[in-house]
Amino acid sequence: MGVVAGKRARVTIDTRPLRIRTYRRLWTSTAITAVGSQLTTVAVPKQIFDLTGSSGYVGLAGAFGLVPLLIFGLWGGALADAFDRRTVILVTNVAVAATAVLFWVLAVVGTNVWLILSLLAVQQAFVAINMPTRTAAVARLVPIELLPSATALTATVGSFGMVFGPLLAGALMPVAGLPVLYLIDAAALVIATILVWGLPRMAPLDGVRRRAGLKDIADGFRYLMAKNVLLASFLLDIIAMVAGMPRALFPEMAERTFGDPHGGGLALGWLYAAIPIGAVLFGLMSGWLSRIDRHGVGVTVAVCAWGAAIIGFGLAGQLWLAVVFLVIAGMADMISAVFRTAILQTAATDEMRGRMQGVFIVVVAGGPRLADVVHGSAAAGVGTSAAVTGGGVLVIVLTVVAAVCLPAIWRYRATTG
Repeated sequence: MGVVAGKRARVTIDTRPLRIRTYRRLWTSTAITAVGSQLTTVAVPKQIFDLTGSSGYVGLAGAFGLVPLLIFGLWGGALADAFDRRTVILVTNVAVAATAVLFWVLAVVGTNVWLILSLLAVQQAFVAINMPTRTAAVARLVPIELLPSATALTATVGSFGMVFGPLLAGALMPVAGLPVLYLIDAAALVIATILVWGLPRMAPLDGVRRRAGLKDIADGFRYLMAKNVLLASFLLDIIAMVAGMPRALFPEMAERTFGDPHGGGLALGWLYAAIPIGAVLFGLMSGWLSRIDRHGVGVTVAVCAWGAAIIGFGLAGQLWLAVVFLVIAGMADMISAVFRTAILQTAATDEMRGRMQGVFIVVVAGGPRLADVVHGSAAAGVGTSAAVTGGGVLVIVLTVVAAVCLPAIWRYRATTG
């Protein structure tokens, strides 16, 4: 019995970081906000569509959310390196909660779409500062050997929020109404803020006073260009997302490729949920990742596996098979994300971690949105199947080229940094 339990412990998700009280508080706050934020993610486009009856305005919300995310993601990383990270998380949590309350007010009293879009931009600016700071704080709370496990725990709960949050929103909206979703998100942020309040102070370790200005952001980019392993990890993620993320084609494929009799709704739901489901499933079985030292090899192989799964998705003619391939892609993406984050946390010095996380947020946020443009244009010319399959092939080819040109990623070991 003990042997079986030992094998299970080596396979299932490694929960050792949760024994550390401070990390447990941060992780719990992340879990709460992961679900709550998805309620607002669902409510905002629904409110915009109710106001305008136009999908064009709903699409415009993407631009209003992306621009501040890109700008303040970089600045947020500089703030995380210049100030006490606990304080930055607390301030931005309160600010995001305040925007959720304002969303509720606007939903109750009625408003025009431009106020909603403007408030969304403000909210995403604070989110963009919060995210790199929260991630950079992890390395100050857990020992280096547990960073992959802590990353897997955080990524798994984030993916769980992407699955459970929209389902909860869909269940609550007909019963309680759209405005209530904003209030629940605000309440979740208040609870998360109380948990973060119990964290220790995380002021810069080097004691250097910084202003988090353009010079600090530029220093971060110079540091990145000098660190080949970090540069390669970001490049591989860009390759995977831009060439291999076909989500812009899901609506057309749901209706025309898989012939959903319900106008694509059922198939579309499965296509959107499949990748997060794969991430959650693998996250729950990720205990063995903590024993792998070759993080760079892990990222490279995982990105190639992502490309292969996307090829399978592009060639699939049946919905169930397409979903299976997307679930596999989600698993590969989880492996890549765990090792890329671990590389960033260990290869970057503490005074640079916030700025590197800021670049990370820009890559993660910008890559899929650029992919929407690329895949949409390609599908218009060659069709959805060829666009998706060709993108998967391109992922594998470009990944091999990147690994050859930047061999530091293949040689990287966590134990030597």
